[in-house]
Amino acid sequence: MNGTIEQYLGRLAAEGNLRSIPRECDFDGTVDFSSNDYLGLSAMTGLQEEFLVKVLDEGRWAMGACASRLLATRQQAFDRLESTISGAYGGRAALLFGSGYHANTGIVAAIADKNTTIVADRLVHASIIDGIRLSGAKLARFRHNDLGHLASLAGKEAAAGRKVVIIAESVYSMDGDSPDIAGLVDIKRSLGNNAFLMVDEAHAIGVSGQAGLGLCKPYLKDVDIMVGTFGKALASAGAFAVCSQGMREYLVNRCRSLIFSTSQAPITAMWSELTFSRALEMDTQRAHLRDMARRLAESIGSSVSGHIQCVIVGDPAKAVEMSHKLRNDGLCVLPVRTPTVPPGTDRLRISLSAAHAVVDIDSLAMAINRYSR
Repeated sequence: MNGTIEQYLGRLAAEGNLRSIPRECDFDGTVDFSSNDYLGLSAMTGLQEEFLVKVLDEGRWAMGACASRLLATRQQAFDRLESTISGAYGGRAALLFGSGYHANTGIVAAIADKNTTIVADRLVHASIIDGIRLSGAKLARFRHNDLGHLASLAGKEAAAGRKVVIIAESVYSMDGDSPDIAGLVDIKRSLGNNAFLMVDEAHAIGVSGQAGLGLCKPYLKDVDIMVGTFGKALASAGAFAVCSQGMREYLVNRCRSLIFSTSQAPITAMWSELTFSRALEMDTQRAHLRDMARRLAESIGSSVSGHIQCVIVGDPAKAVEMSHKLRNDGLCVLPVRTPTVPPGTDRLRISLSAAHAVVDIDSLAMAINRYSR
């Protein structure tokens, strides 16, 4: 930071990049296109009531773990959730984390060191970048979803005798597009036994793939670490990794964000178990979400027809202005600006939900087309 705090904030304001935490009342009565509640689970009051009845009947729950996972005495909720996840992924081991940020920063820092080259997609999440910084590993970034560029970079590093860790996401949070997972696996295989593949499925879990289990499920023998989250489509909090049993034991012993962080509340893990299990059965909602996504993409001319879409504005102040206009129309679509996205790609990020109806999609499309002229 150059200068005083006041000068820094003044520069952000002049650039249109000054952020503030929104108040809930600012969006009362609007249709929400900003949260990551892709399945509409967070608004299912019947499911919430079912959960509360269940935990009260069982009578064995705690509001807080009050210790890290390695020290907590109350483990039943965590063990049960990990067992449920493991069963869904064909017996692969599962490990819980307090958040997706904890998972990515801790895992990357644990599996890489100064003798490692991490070859990561240029648009991977900030939590992955922070994990890379903590690891001390060499970083090579390949052009977004350009597997030819990835193969070239990774091949050179492997030929030089370095351990290579490939990192990508299955659904990118700002653009909504996906890489060729099979292609990633092929490149990892071509590099030999000293290569690893990690894929962040945070924005795919609950939505993409068979039963909403993500795009990596058919390739789990070759995807060394798959990261999922409860905080988006599953309407809870926390994250998980799916990996081999050996990798799980390694992370338990090496992952600092797991070892040195208080665990999530057991009651949160219980809620996550219910939403994870229920999401497996929500094919009807996933089909509706796909229909709504296609409808919006066709209406606004988007090249991506998934549950995340965006309108590139290119200027932070204009993105904020357009967001305000949409709010006045009863539509909550928040701006995303630098440094979250590269300069010149400031945008409105649209998160679609299975709770949206055709009328919601059509209203949004008409407003976007009107204000984009």
